[in-house]
Amino acid sequence: MSDSVATPPAPPSPVTLWTPFMYALFRAIWIAGLVSNVGTWMQNVAGVWLVTTLTTSALLVALMQTATSLPAFLLSMPAGVMADLVDRRRLLLLTQGFMAVVATALGVLTLNNGISAYGVLGFTFLLGMGAALNAPIWQSIATELVPRPALGSAITLNGVSNNIARAIGPAIGGAIIAYYSSGWVFLLNGVSFLGTWAVVYFWKRQPTVTSGPAENFIGALRAGMRYVQYSPAIYGVLVRTFAFSFGAAAMWGLVSVVVARRLHLSSGHYGVMLSWLGAGAVTGAIIMGRAGSRLNFNQRVLLGVLAFVGTNTALALVNQIYILYAVMFVSGIAWLLVMTSFSTTVQLSVPRWVQARVISVYMLVFQAGLSVGSLVWGELADHLTLEISLLAAASWMLASTLLALPFPMRSAEGLNLDPADDRPHTVGSGTIDPDDGPVLVTIEYHVEPANWAAFHAAAEQLKRLRLRDGALRAGVFADVNDPTRISEFFYLATWGEHQRQHHRFTREDQVVEAAVRRLHTGPDAPRVTHLLAFPNTSNVEEATPISTLESQR
Repeated sequence: MSDSVATPPAPPSPVTLWTPFMYALFRAIWIAGLVSNVGTWMQNVAGVWLVTTLTTSALLVALMQTATSLPAFLLSMPAGVMADLVDRRRLLLLTQGFMAVVATALGVLTLNNGISAYGVLGFTFLLGMGAALNAPIWQSIATELVPRPALGSAITLNGVSNNIARAIGPAIGGAIIAYYSSGWVFLLNGVSFLGTWAVVYFWKRQPTVTSGPAENFIGALRAGMRYVQYSPAIYGVLVRTFAFSFGAAAMWGLVSVVVARRLHLSSGHYGVMLSWLGAGAVTGAIIMGRAGSRLNFNQRVLLGVLAFVGTNTALALVNQIYILYAVMFVSGIAWLLVMTSFSTTVQLSVPRWVQARVISVYMLVFQAGLSVGSLVWGELADHLTLEISLLAAASWMLASTLLALPFPMRSAEGLNLDPADDRPHTVGSGTIDPDDGPVLVTIEYHVEPANWAAFHAAAEQLKRLRLRDGALRAGVFADVNDPTRISEFFYLATWGEHQRQHHRFTREDQVVEAAVRRLHTGPDAPRVTHLLAFPNTSNVEEATPISTLESQR
């Protein structure tokens, strides 16, 4: 299955950080997203403060973070599947409208003194569900708003939006709480969602053209996981994302403890620390816009990880708050540098048909790293000392730089991930039900002995593509009586899955396929045979032989 939507016109050269703002729709959605992000950070502050005033239980206050993050673990993958199967514009309208209703209801109840600490937790969990369902969709629509050359800049600008909101949202929320009530913060957050809803509503998104039989939910979920499993560039990014977020969790989880217990300073200093972090991230975006082309993704990630080695070390050893302000500023630059490199690589490395599913896996791995890291470094700080925990996190991040050797970040900007063939799969058309199967496809080549080593290497790459796009098994066999007669095979669960496999094959994959075909010798093209298990008896007499010389897939 492949999805076809309108592509924005190519940007002028050279592409800068500000190029995505040339596209009116991206500009409108970015502004609406910034307002919504500010509302979300205001909500976070107001929710925690309200629970703090409603209960004396530290556990209930701590559970606010759980109520926010747990939905991401539960719903990230299902949300990615839905974003690939259902119209994304409609899903955005649903999620934004849902969160607006929840935030507004919480605000009304709070202003009327009709909410308890457990009620705030419940509403926070509902908002977390909306955010978890919304995130993969929101991340994946960037490819529809700007052309591929400007995608990296668009992702960076989205990171800037969140960091601007992180810098000013808590301050605005705190001021409203001080002068009015948490309830008004919740209401304003509800209004911020309505702004985004309105922008998306007026988005005239062209209908998605889907090729091949439709996927069901479970099949689509398996297809997404399979794509990640057999995509070295993707799982390499996932390994490094987990390693980075696991180590960076020490900063996120322990900076407040450093301010309060090691430096014995007030919550105001903690707020300023976070503001310097947000300011650094915005500055990092500007730096990337001006000098980012001089560094590849590997270099950006390496610099960012080394900066966080310094961050954790400084938090453990430095006693001057003003020096730590500067450290947090540099940390903000490093954070944006690393996270935009990971996110851009993921989004540029996957075709549109599976994009939201892969993004959801990436977000799940990132959140898992933060969550597990927070637990580990927090436990280490409790059982040993705060300084040892932070220095251990710094050591972890220094060691993680070695992951660049087995898992290098590969540039994906030049990949052509357009479908190789959007035409209907006509082999056996009209005679086979999509649910019939299993299906065995064999392709017979003639390869001279001098080319066997090269053929084996090329066929291994093609095997990975077969497995990635739907095959349950794949391999190559040689005829024992005639070793120059080599057969490639791949095995699929249903005929419909084989049809979808055709439409998942990209122009980039054709390069791998062509490398295999070039090693075939003989007067005819490689012979392809499709074998179907247990055909329906009603179709046996009508069925035509499903063997062809034209298609290798």
